[in-house]
Amino acid sequence: MRVVRRILAVFLASVAGIAQAQQPSQEDLENCKRIEDREERLKCFDALVAERKLSLIGERWGIDTPDRDTRFDFRPHKANYLLAARYSDEPNTLPASPTKQPLAAPLAIDRTELKFQISFKVKVADFEHLVDGVPPAALWVAYTQQSHWQIYNAQVSRPFRETNYEPEAMLAFFPDRSALGWRWRLAALGLDHQSNGQSDPLSRSWNRVYLLFGIERDNLALLVRPWLRLKEQYSKDDNPDITKYLGYGDITVVYAADGHTLSLIGRYNAGTNKGALQGAWNFPLVRRVRGYVQVFSGYGESLIDYNWRQTTIGIGVSLSDAL
Repeated sequence: MRVVRRILAVFLASVAGIAQAQQPSQEDLENCKRIEDREERLKCFDALVAERKLSLIGERWGIDTPDRDTRFDFRPHKANYLLAARYSDEPNTLPASPTKQPLAAPLAIDRTELKFQISFKVKVADFEHLVDGVPPAALWVAYTQQSHWQIYNAQVSRPFRETNYEPEAMLAFFPDRSALGWRWRLAALGLDHQSNGQSDPLSRSWNRVYLLFGIERDNLALLVRPWLRLKEQYSKDDNPDITKYLGYGDITVVYAADGHTLSLIGRYNAGTNKGALQGAWNFPLVRRVRGYVQVFSGYGESLIDYNWRQTTIGIGVSLSDAL
């Protein structure tokens, strides 16, 4: 808890600095008016207008709707999709962990399965004056569920191979500071639990505290999320070496244009030279139905596979992309 308190103190101090660095919109307008060259003056005003348009991060977090109470509105959190067919080059038939007994026999797993993810968040409270010098904040809760379903494996009665449950709580601030063409829109402190709900020896779980920073430029958004695992007693830890494979954070890049969205999520542990990369293409099909292609390579596509390397590719439909 001492480490968590330190992280919270540093986080609030940084957000307080952001608040003091913001300039009032009236001052921005006055600065534009002082520009003598007509074309440069118009570019200045255009830039101010563009900065206030709806954004990738703004839409997902309800930042640009201050005139409406957005509490208890359901919003997408991570990607929401269904991959009707997801193929693995190397299925994990013998899941293992240092604190678990090895399986007596390999699991009967097909290379092709169905994969889907449901992810949403809800703002539950607004705080106008959380701490002196810090801008207004909001408390969010989120839930993500990712399932791997052996629907084509009739030999073993088509079971759900793995389902990961991930509730989160986040204290989010929304700075609006621009530099070098980038706009800082999000700063959040989060608490995350993830588990697969299985019994031994297949049980996997862990808890994290993380920081989340989001910036954007035109149609491009970048999210950086460093995390710190909350340690457990070794003998009771389902996966004591999980950070060796999943590292200490991830980076998400999202680009949207002409109805298409490309996303890339990466994580890497330099100490162990292990990590993962997931790319996705979200594209229009018919009316509100959107196609979705996802490619994953590395460790930890799911919790049961946290220490297993594989490459997978899937195709299906999507309701929202990663952000």
